[in-house]
Amino acid sequence: MGVGGIGIWQLLIILVLVVLIFGTKKLKNVGGDLGGAIKSFKSSMKDDGSKAAEAENAEPAQLKQAEENVVEGEKVEKKEKA
Repeated sequence: MGVGGIGIWQLLIILVLVVLIFGTKKLKNVGGDLGGAIKSFKSSMKDDGSKAAEAENAEPAQLKQAEENVVEGEKVEKKEKA
């Protein structure tokens, strides 16, 4: 038995029917469109990942700039009366 109780011969018959109904040219176009969609999805995921990495790298730069804006001064300690 194959997938879900369907044997190999049943799968082959279904494949032949699909090819006869749609034709190889249309199936080739559908496959190409599906491949293009997957490729586009992967590239957009990589772009989102690189933007997130850039944002993480930008945070230390912002902190560095904030540290430069700090005014240096003397720390005054108050002594408690005993």
